[in-house]
Amino acid sequence: MFSMILVLFIFVLTYMFIITEWVNKMTIALLGGFLIILCHVMTKSGKVFTQDIALTYIDWNVIFLLIGMMIIMGVLRDTGVFQYIAIKTAQFAKGNPLRIMLFMFVITATISALLDNVTTVMIIVPVNILIASELGISPIPFVITQAVASNIGGTATLIGDPPNIMIGSATELTFLDFLINLTPVIIVITLVSLLVITLLFRNTMQVNNTKRAKLMEFDTSNLITNRKLLRRILIVIGLLLIGFTTQELLELTSGTIAIIAALVILIMSNRKEVEHIMSKSVDWVSLFFFVGLFMIVGGLKETGILDIVARFILTATHSNLKLTSLAMVWFAGFLSAVIDNIPFVATMIPLIKDMASSFGGVSIHPLWWSLALGSCLGGNGTMIGASANIISVGIAKKSGHPISFWLFTKYSIILTVVSLVISTLYIYLRYFFH
Repeated sequence: MFSMILVLFIFVLTYMFIITEWVNKMTIALLGGFLIILCHVMTKSGKVFTQDIALTYIDWNVIFLLIGMMIIMGVLRDTGVFQYIAIKTAQFAKGNPLRIMLFMFVITATISALLDNVTTVMIIVPVNILIASELGISPIPFVITQAVASNIGGTATLIGDPPNIMIGSATELTFLDFLINLTPVIIVITLVSLLVITLLFRNTMQVNNTKRAKLMEFDTSNLITNRKLLRRILIVIGLLLIGFTTQELLELTSGTIAIIAALVILIMSNRKEVEHIMSKSVDWVSLFFFVGLFMIVGGLKETGILDIVARFILTATHSNLKLTSLAMVWFAGFLSAVIDNIPFVATMIPLIKDMASSFGGVSIHPLWWSLALGSCLGGNGTMIGASANIISVGIAKKSGHPISFWLFTKYSIILTVVSLVISTLYIYLRYFFH
């Protein structure tokens, strides 16, 4: 019991430092993780929580995926293609910043349904920052809304978000099952989110007419600085996307595929300046922040805290499938906003399977969809709720536009609550309204 209290105290203290930003988020996250090791806390199996155990909770596939995509996006950025896309998009929207934001929101959500959401924000966020810079306005609203869009879109399919992949693997639910059961509500959430964004930002972004006129007249023909390299990179990216969609057939992880593609692109671009590209393009602070969070959540799971919390909701709903499913949307949503949703989903999967017999032989598919919606959409609740959020904020900071925890949360929490309300209504109407 003492170990559980101690780990919970470290987690809460670490979280408070992160949200108040008194200390750099990477520093405090790593310190929190190593403090749990230092204190020799006992796991629920009676072993000491050692560094070896902590390291097993670091999702190296996520880390390598991020490094690979950061390298690819860094080299791609040097070709000028992001600036080209930014100017063309802005011109298509006639320089209206709100219209640009809404266009990019839909584009981001759509791409995230086909790729993982972290890869999507690495592509989209730099484009949004460039658009805002050309218009002379703050890119922060663009960054926040695109991070939210990536998590919403990623919820729609089996491959869009890690929790969905885990649920599909554990239940043998197919890509088509996710498409049929989750995509309809995600379309509704996307449309409603566009309305909410319009209400939130319609009066906050004013563009000087001179800048707008200048943007519309901008000649984009010379923005691509290295067309030959761009063509080669796009071919590799095409192969990368094929690799992502066929990774199960290839028996390779997305991290391995991304790293191989990144190394090939490094050789193609400038093999003599690898150190420069690595230092300029890879956000090491965000990567080590992830490492710290993984270690802390490992402590929460090993001491049994996550198990207790998960069992509580199943007991509180008295094994009523309707109540459990509706409660799961909010329970998963809340926890996914404050801790990583991957270990939470990993804990809930065996517990839900164990509860299946208590529902009288009725299909528990609604419960799986509630878990998917709550865990994926709940990640939008705070800046640290989802990997895409952390990466988006990291990109913005490297571009000279730091986003505080509270600023991100002030807007994202509104969109999160709206998403969870719609999800709750959807679960009830589709599976329990007779």
